[in-house]
Amino acid sequence: VLPVVIMFIFAILFFGIMQDSGMFNPLISGMVKVSRGNVILVAMVTVIIAALAHMDGAGASTFLITIPALLPLYKKLNMSPYLLVLLIGLSASIINMVPWAGPLGRTAAVLGEDASELWKPLIPLQIISIILLILLAAFLGWREKKRIEKEGLLVTSDDSDLFESDVNMGSESEGKNLERPKLLWFNLLLVVVVVAALVSNILPAGLIFMIALSIGMLVNYPDAELQKDRLAAHAPNALMMGSIILAAGTFLGILDNSGMLESLAEDMVSVLPGFIVPYLHYVVGIFGVPLDMVLNTDAYYFALLPVVDGIVSPLGVESVEIAYSMMIGNIIGTFVSPFAPALWLAVGLAGIEMGKYIKYAFFWIWGFSLVILGVAFLIGII
Repeated sequence: VLPVVIMFIFAILFFGIMQDSGMFNPLISGMVKVSRGNVILVAMVTVIIAALAHMDGAGASTFLITIPALLPLYKKLNMSPYLLVLLIGLSASIINMVPWAGPLGRTAAVLGEDASELWKPLIPLQIISIILLILLAAFLGWREKKRIEKEGLLVTSDDSDLFESDVNMGSESEGKNLERPKLLWFNLLLVVVVVAALVSNILPAGLIFMIALSIGMLVNYPDAELQKDRLAAHAPNALMMGSIILAAGTFLGILDNSGMLESLAEDMVSVLPGFIVPYLHYVVGIFGVPLDMVLNTDAYYFALLPVVDGIVSPLGVESVEIAYSMMIGNIIGTFVSPFAPALWLAVGLAGIEMGKYIKYAFFWIWGFSLVILGVAFLIGII
C-alpha cells in the first residue's frame, strides 16, 4: 500500500497549499455575488462552491471554507442552515471519489490496485452526479423559497451590493498574508496539469503530486520559513491518512495470509440465503448509507469490503465491480454519519443540532445515493 500512502500525503499537502494561496476564493466569491439573493440560485451555487472547496479531499477544510463564507448569506435570506450543510455534504461526497480522498484510497489498499486507475471510470459518474445534485439543489431551493414565502420571511432586493459584504472566505490576517491573487492563473493551470497527468497516467500518482507540490511551494512561498509553516499546517492531516492506510495494509495482510478472511467468507456464505450471495455487493451498496450510521469508514472498507469480496468474487464477479458497488452506495452518505468527525465540525460551524440534521438529511442523502447507484449501473461501472 506504500504507493497509495505516498499519493495521499503529497496530494493533501498540494491541495492544502493551493487553498492557502487563495486559488478558489475568486471563483467562490464570484458565484456568491452572481446569486444576488435568489434562494434557488444560492442553493445551486452552494453545490459548485463545495465541489471546488473539496478538491483536497479533506472534509474538515471543506466545511471550514464553505460554511463561514455562506452561512451569513443563508441567514440574511432566512434559508435553513440544515439545507446548507446537506448540500455541502452531498457535493463533497461526490468529489470524495477522487483518488487522494479516503474511500478510494482505502478501496485501492484493499484491492491492491492503483488508486488513479480506479478513479478513471468514476470521472463520468462524478460529472453526472454533480449535474444531478445541482438539479436537486434547485428543487430543494424551490421548496425552501416556498417555506420562506409561507412564513413571510422572503428577502427581495435589487441592490447588487447587498450581499457582497457577506462573502467571507475565512480571510483572517494570516490567511490574507498567504493569498497570492497574482498567481491565480498559474495555480489554476498547475491544478489542471496535475489532473491531466493523473488521467493520462504518464507518471505514478505519488510522483506527480511530489513534483506539483515542489513547484507550487517554490512559486507561491519562496521563503523557506513560510514553506515550513505551510507544511506543518497540513502535515497532521496528510500523515494521519497515510498512517491509516499503512495500518490497514498490515491488518489486511494478516487477515488474508492467516486464512481468517477466507474463513469469514465461508462462514457467511453458509448462513446467507443462496439467492442473495451473487448479488451481495449490490445489497450492501443499496444499504450503504444506513450502514454508514453504524459502521465508520475504516470498518466499512477494511472489514466489510474484503469479506464481501471473498464471498462474491469466487462466483466470477470482478473484485473491482464489487468494490465500486459498495463504495458508490456508501460514499454519498459520508457526511450524514455521526462517525464522521468533519460532520461534527460542520454542525458546530452552522450552529445546528446533529440529531435534527440527520432527521432532515438522511432520506434525501440515501435517495440520492440510490440514484447514483442506478446511474453507475446504466453507464456500465457496475
